[in-house]
Amino acid sequence: GPNVLWSFLSGRYHQPHEEVRIFMFLDMKSSTRIAENLGSQQYFLLLRSYYEDLGKSIIDYGGQVYQYIGDEIVISWNLDKGIEKNNCINCFFAMKNDLQKRAGYYRQTFGIVPAFKAGVHFGRVTVGEIGALKKEIAFTGDVLNATARVQGLCNKYQAELLVTGPLMSKMQPDDQYQITNLGEAHLKGREETLELFAVSTKSSEPKMIQR
Repeated sequence: GPNVLWSFLSGRYHQPHEEVRIFMFLDMKSSTRIAENLGSQQYFLLLRSYYEDLGKSIIDYGGQVYQYIGDEIVISWNLDKGIEKNNCINCFFAMKNDLQKRAGYYRQTFGIVPAFKAGVHFGRVTVGEIGALKKEIAFTGDVLNATARVQGLCNKYQAELLVTGPLMSKMQPDDQYQITNLGEAHLKGREETLELFAVSTKSSEPKMIQR
């Protein structure tokens, strides 16, 4: 993806080092049912279109795709870039806008319009090159597990976007968003609680995000 090739060529990650990064775990809603209804080949074509349609907003808001895991996308920002102009939040709703603009195509081609939910958190990770037969730049750190757990709570709270308290405290979302404090939440496999905020647009139709 963008900037990754240069990181390899420059040797930036030959030696592992620590960075503070934001992660978004973005998961397609009802993906198991969709896959069963479409069959493997049509589902693959759906995923390919879905990934392509989300890609522009990820680039526009300074994010990088870390991994595709089935129907889940893991997006990452360095901390400063992610909180600048609320990029990590704006990116979510820009991707939502992009899918809505393509709703007719998805209904006609696949009979459904994909939607998604996401959890966003930040923390310190170790990053470096890993692998022998296939090299990649890998992140390791508790923040990845925590972010995955936060995304897993979207259904419980009936929220499309959950942002952790530590990250929300570093941003100043504008007035187009409805911010709801959900209090402290227990994450699976963790003793410590984490404050969560549900983020949505105030109107039923999200305001077009300015790129």
